[in-house]
Amino acid sequence: MTGYGKATATYGEKKINVEIKSLNSKALDLSTRIAPIYREKEMEIRQILSAALERGKVDFCIWIEKDIAADATPINGALIDNYYRQIKDIAARSGIPEPQEWFATLLRMPDVMTRTETEVLTDEEWATALDAIKTALNSLKDFRKQEGAALQKKFTEKIDNIATLLKEIEPHEKMRVEKIRSRIIDGLNSIHEVEYDKGRLEQELIYYIEKLDISEEKQRLANHLNYFRETMEEGHGQGKKLGFIAQEMGREINTTGSKSNQAEMQNIVVKMKDELEQIKEQVLNVL
Repeated sequence: MTGYGKATATYGEKKINVEIKSLNSKALDLSTRIAPIYREKEMEIRQILSAALERGKVDFCIWIEKDIAADATPINGALIDNYYRQIKDIAARSGIPEPQEWFATLLRMPDVMTRTETEVLTDEEWATALDAIKTALNSLKDFRKQEGAALQKKFTEKIDNIATLLKEIEPHEKMRVEKIRSRIIDGLNSIHEVEYDKGRLEQELIYYIEKLDISEEKQRLANHLNYFRETMEEGHGQGKKLGFIAQEMGREINTTGSKSNQAEMQNIVVKMKDELEQIKEQVLNVL
């Protein structure tokens, strides 16, 4: 969901600037800063952004730059003339001396340098601003696609690593059964004058080894790995689904670790957890 887009457009003496930033978020969290003239269009802007971006913490900003000469506040000459005549009349009637700095005095009078005109948004200007918004949106979506392609490559690498580690467990798993059997028998043989039923011992060993069997966990984990790959190929809007699959992968890896009962297998499980953790960190960035 990370992305950035910017666009500018010109309308008359105005330069319209649009900037959109997007970060990770479970839902759409949209904040806007809109130039006063476009505030009447805020609901329309929000609808456009919501439909295009769906999820993410989105910051949207549209502002206007104007030519300095055109944007200068005009001086109200007629009002200055009126103030000048009034002050002279009052001074003459009351005997109060006239100001020595007429210009400074008059410029301080109310509304002499106040902009009174109200800007009206025309259809033509809004069409120009809307084009800039859509251009910035397309730029952000292109950025997201590039990020998505990089993430897919990284996810594929991590999934392949987990699959390789899963295969590395198999030889240790076979050796583990023999080690468990030998350890128990050696332990019994080390106790002098103890007789035991070998048939019963074999049954207990089978029961114990079955409790430590990870065949189902391995099969389910392999299925989750394949499902993760398939879901990535489905394209748009699979971020939450990938997150759920990653959680299921974690359950199978944790169960495998708890049943390992062997240092070599547990070391492999730790490596699998590390690969999965890197997937979980980045899957939040998938739309």
